[in-house]
Amino acid sequence: MYFRSRKKTAGDLSLSDSIDTDGEGNSLSLMDVIYIEDDMLESISMEENSKKLRRSIMEKLTEREKEIICLRYGLDDQPPKTQREIADMCGISRSYVSKRA
Repeated sequence: MYFRSRKKTAGDLSLSDSIDTDGEGNSLSLMDVIYIEDDMLESISMEENSKKLRRSIMEKLTEREKEIICLRYGLDDQPPKTQREIADMCGISRSYVSKRA
């Protein structure tokens, strides 16, 4: 009976089964060999948070504030600018940029 039940699972492998040893004698499992770092959930979460933030910026801020935030953090596919650069571009003080960004 035991041998019949084992025959059904004879070809099954577990990801944690030892398949070899490395040069230092440590056990090497199938999971070690086929492991791929997957950050898909983190990427999706980041994308969703970015969309929410952009929507909030567009809905709640004045045009001037939107411009300052977009310049400061590079939201329009532009490199982010320093507070001093934004102040010079917009003709405002650096402290005003600091309060808005």
